[in-house]
Amino acid sequence: MNSPRTLYQKHIDSHTVCPLDDQGHVLLYIDRQVANEYTSPQAFSGLREAGRNVWRPSATLAVVDHVNPTAAVRTKTMPDAGGAQQVAYFEKNCRDFGIELFDVLDKRQGIEHVVAPEQGFILPGMVVAAGDSHTTTYGALGAFGFGIGTSEIEHLLASQTLVYKRLKTMRVTVDGILGAGLTSKDIIMALIEKIGASGATGYAIEFAGPTIAALSVEARMTICNMAVEAGARGAFMAPDDKVFAYLQHRPRAPQGELWEKAVAKWRELRSDDAAIFDREVTLDVQALEPMVTWGTSPDQAAPVGGHVPDPATQPDLILRQGMQRALDYMGLTPGMPLSDVVISHAFIGSCTNARIEDLRDVARVVRGKRVAAHVRAMIVPGSTLVRNQAEDEGLAQIFLDAGFEWRQSGCSMCLAMNDDVLAPGDRCASSTNRNFEGRQGAGARTHLMSPAMVAAAAISGHLTDVRSFVLEA
Repeated sequence: MNSPRTLYQKHIDSHTVCPLDDQGHVLLYIDRQVANEYTSPQAFSGLREAGRNVWRPSATLAVVDHVNPTAAVRTKTMPDAGGAQQVAYFEKNCRDFGIELFDVLDKRQGIEHVVAPEQGFILPGMVVAAGDSHTTTYGALGAFGFGIGTSEIEHLLASQTLVYKRLKTMRVTVDGILGAGLTSKDIIMALIEKIGASGATGYAIEFAGPTIAALSVEARMTICNMAVEAGARGAFMAPDDKVFAYLQHRPRAPQGELWEKAVAKWRELRSDDAAIFDREVTLDVQALEPMVTWGTSPDQAAPVGGHVPDPATQPDLILRQGMQRALDYMGLTPGMPLSDVVISHAFIGSCTNARIEDLRDVARVVRGKRVAAHVRAMIVPGSTLVRNQAEDEGLAQIFLDAGFEWRQSGCSMCLAMNDDVLAPGDRCASSTNRNFEGRQGAGARTHLMSPAMVAAAAISGHLTDVRSFVLEA
């Protein structure tokens, strides 16, 4: 009789071609991969130099998303010469190796981790790898996704396999009913603050519990996306009827009889009742408050109603020094109320929070209001399809009336790899996933929070508890 297994173990076992040693290394088959113009060039160059082909081109979906401009009127013109060269080489590689590409002008273009799920390219039970750490997003669909480096991308394209080391397993059980104004972004930020930015290093996280089950699929994507900020190499949830409803009728999802057979198998994708995890973590969100970061790491966070912490109260020397460096960079004073922090910019976008549900949350906050006079506020939808849907629903006009810039899809100001860059000293309320020094521009200061919280900050001009807006509405 087989020993009880976790869902992670089932994913890896079902995709192991062969074991490689007694240290947990295996040759792992990869079902799908998503490529972008930023992390793939060296991999394709390696294939060319070695005279190798892509083993299974249909397993790869290519998307331009990192370096493209997001100006309101989209053209194929790239103002940055380096970015233009990357995109041109990407297009050549996709053409020469037979890989499907969603280029800048494609009506399906967008951020890879938004596009792949909305196309039905990622399905439950799959193992997915890509040259972006936030490939963990796909765990919300019951797939197992993880980021890889350039040399691994080359190996994957050439063989459809990777040398992989098994991870330890962690189960995070989330209980409690989220209050008004609270979102899945607050859940994952609270978890990262609790266990630390390296608290899940070496682990694959399975999220479970009634709170997770109550979330929409898009909300679950936010949690899996940001689990990597706690050090996790993978994060996922058992697929359920919400996932199946989300995927049904997607362009790349199976149809008809194949769909019915697939769902029947997908229902088996769950951890066995007696499965043992290497670590168990619980999180009660019943009294959770909206979260914001005050420092330069996602775990340097606190409830928005709190205060900037004092490094002097931290007994650990290394942590104390890290806190002080963060406060020096962020220009904050210990004891300062977080609600007193004035912003200059507000950014809503990224693979973490730029889906249609996120934009609906924003619209509920800003309807009939105006962005503060000193704030530049931008909304960058996660894909062109999301942008079109927001316009069809009337959300875009709400944003424009409130004074937001309504832009085209792309990674944009999440990582300042394009022309959406903050200047030194700018302070941004951001719905993105990372806030390290210079992430949004050299010398720029980033405060992470939910899209609704960013919207509230844009209107008030400072970090603000969105619940005051929700209750007013």
